[in-house]
This record gives sequence, C-alpha cells and structure tokens, in this order.
Amino acid sequence: MDLAALAARHGLVVSGARPSLGVYIRRLWSRRHFITAFATARLTAQYSQARLGQVWQLATPLLNAAVYYLIFGILLGTGDDVPDFVPFLVTGVFIWTFTANSIMAGTRAVSGNIGLVRALHFPRASLPLALALQQLQQLLFSLGALVAILFCSGEFPRASWLLAVPALALQALFSTGVALAAARVAAATPDVAQLMPFLLRTWMYASGVMWSIDEVLADGRVPGAVAALIRYNPAALYIDLVRFAFIESFTADRLPPHVWAAAGLWAGVCAAGGFVFFWKAEERYGRG
Repeated sequence: MDLAALAARHGLVVSGARPSLGVYIRRLWSRRHFITAFATARLTAQYSQARLGQVWQLATPLLNAAVYYLIFGILLGTGDDVPDFVPFLVTGVFIWTFTANSIMAGTRAVSGNIGLVRALHFPRASLPLALALQQLQQLLFSLGALVAILFCSGEFPRASWLLAVPALALQALFSTGVALAAARVAAATPDVAQLMPFLLRTWMYASGVMWSIDEVLADGRVPGAVAALIRYNPAALYIDLVRFAFIESFTADRLPPHVWAAAGLWAGVCAAGGFVFFWKAEERYGRG
C-alpha cells in the first residue's frame, strides 16, 4: 500500500513540515492581530517595574544622546565642524537605536520565547515581526522627544519633514528583515546573541551616528572602496535621509548619489531575504 498516497488522499501532512511560502504568508496574515497585541503588550510591560514607568521610553534615548554629546561633542570636539551638531547627533542616535534594538530583539525572538514556541503552534516568524513592531512603536515615542529637541534647536516643520516617513518605512523594512535573519541564526547558534552587541557597536561607529561622514572622507585619505562601503552602508543611509528631512543645514549635497535607490534596494533585499531565510528553517521550531 502506498501510504504517502493514502495520506494525501485524506488530507494528512507530515507533522512539522514547512508549508509553502504562500501558505506561510497567509497564516502570518491571519495572526496579524496577535502580532500587534504581542508587540503592544511587550512595549507596555517593558518598564512596568521601573518607578518612572513609560517615561523611560523617552528618557533612555535622550540619556544615550546626552552621553554621546558629552564624549564626542565636548570632550573630543567632534561637533566643531558639524553645523547644528545637537540635532545632528540626536537624530543619529534615535534612528540608529531603532535598527540596533530591532536586531538585538530578533536574536532573542525564538530563544527568549521558547515556552510559547513549545506550547503553541503558530508561524514562528510572528515573534521577530512582533518584536520589530515593538521597536517601531518605541521609535514613534522617541520621535516626540526628537521633535522637541529640533524645536529647541531652531528647526521647525517644513515640507522636507514629510520625507522622514518613507525613510523610516524603508528603515523599518530593512531592520525587520535583518531581525528575521538574526532570529534564525541565533536560534541555531545561541552564542550569536552574546556576540551581537559587539558587532552592532562596531557598525554604529562606522555609520556616522556621532560624526560626519563627509568631514572624515573629504580629505581623500580613505580608499575609494572603503569610502563607498561607509557611505552606502544601510544604517548610514537611513540616518542621513532622516537628517536631510529634519535638519535644514543638512543639505542634499551631503547625501551620496542615488541615495533613495540604495536605501530602497537595501530595504527590499533584506526584508525579502530575511523573511525567506527564516521561513526555510520554520520546521525546526515546529509548525502550526
């Protein structure tokens, strides 16, 4: 008797088998309310044990920016040649924090929710997607503080501020894709979660968060290939696009050529690639 044919005739499938990509996307879509609720619950509970509670959602990025301003702006004098250094720095810190936290959350998406993974059947991509959404919600809170700092620095709303919307949308796609890839890698190799902070710190220092890429590369001492890697690394692209949107002195000539095309390419490739990369390992975590 052909058991495979018999099982197929009665609609039976291999337990834990990976569904097709289309089926997987439909199952994820059916869990969209869970993803949103899970992200919101995590965001609400994040500082529930702290005395100041949700105030830390604004205080944390502001304190990070203050530390970087003390070190790079005052002690090292990095901002001497950068117009509007305070909004320049704060924008870089806030936008970088979104990407870094999304990726760090992705590394713990499966291992940090192992009880949920073992107890229930659902598309496991729901977890890194929910955590990436949580970081996006956190960013929206932080933007309120960023706008207040921009006002205090003499930056007021103008048409270019609308460009922040597509820039942040592309960054969110990019960060989510990398978070999905990090979730799969870290689930298979837990040591990656310990290594990731060092990789992210190195990436941050190479992305012009607290220094001007233009100023460093202007003298031509950095080889052309390395200069291109620095200019077109995705974190630097998204940071500079938001700076261009919000800061009047950060003009278009400080952006690399074809910056929107490069930002869109990074977002599309990483979002699609990260999703497919995670989906291919879905059966390792159980299916539902």
